[in-house]
Amino acid sequence: MLGMLLQQKEGSIETGQTCLFNLNKQVFYVMMVLKGGDRMVIECEYRIKEDIEFLLDAENIGSEELSERTKISRTTINEILKNGKTTDQVCEKFYAYAYENGYRINSVKEELLKEKEKKALFHGSKFGLAEVTVSGSRENCDFGKGFYLGESYGQAVAFVCENEKSSVYAFRYSLEGLRVKSFDCSLEWMLAICCFRGTLREYAADETVRKIVAEIEAADVVVAPIADNKMFYIMSQFTEGEINADAALHSLSASKLGFQYVLKTDKALKNLSPVEKYYLSIPEREDCRKSLSERSFEIDTKLKLAKREFKTGLYIEEILK
Repeated sequence: MLGMLLQQKEGSIETGQTCLFNLNKQVFYVMMVLKGGDRMVIECEYRIKEDIEFLLDAENIGSEELSERTKISRTTINEILKNGKTTDQVCEKFYAYAYENGYRINSVKEELLKEKEKKALFHGSKFGLAEVTVSGSRENCDFGKGFYLGESYGQAVAFVCENEKSSVYAFRYSLEGLRVKSFDCSLEWMLAICCFRGTLREYAADETVRKIVAEIEAADVVVAPIADNKMFYIMSQFTEGEINADAALHSLSASKLGFQYVLKTDKALKNLSPVEKYYLSIPEREDCRKSLSERSFEIDTKLKLAKREFKTGLYIEEILK
């Protein structure tokens, strides 16, 4: 824990700074500190106190009525309203009740945050996020090692909804003063991901591939379309010579998962500041899984149609040497 409170400043967060945020007149604290090299410790909790206060007001009820509806004891509710902390079991009861009764609290918070901030990013964590580092991810992620974030809350949920202890973290971010490598849904983007994920070893010495990798490694931040495992399956079919580049790219364009931001350097990490941790209830995670299943069917259909429609595109052996 830090022994000081410093007022929030515009721009990047300095080492040893604790930030005081005021979002929609709700004051809360987020602690963060850069320690030795490329690690940032983050202490960020659920804002269940403010969320309970919102629901009490929205439903025009008291804590006794909320206790009956959520099966959370009135004593526990009053303790939360007093100190803002509770257990995951209590969080599940409250947020599941809110979600099942039509309150999309996290999604609305996302909208409000984006209205307030120039750039808001989200990270899904399977077991909670104690610290952030640019070197902690696997080498075979889309663009190698880095800290990966998405531009929407829904993206972050989609990557962790299978995990019982998962949660989502919201951040504010700035690209100011950073070297940025940007991709769209293109051949260059597809080759970059296939290279880092290890399916382009046969073509590692190709000049085009080496140039793409060099540009990524020289960047502080990579901004590119998100590619999940379903999309990588299509890319793998391209690298294995099963489909041509046109068929692959038209299939991938159906995904529309949005963009990911990959922080590759300490400099990029210093422009990141946490805002809030979002609890993912069981019913919300279940809805997300259903949505992903429907999306998977849509991509499969697009691939089948693209194979029939785009028969004259170039295959990988015609593009790379």
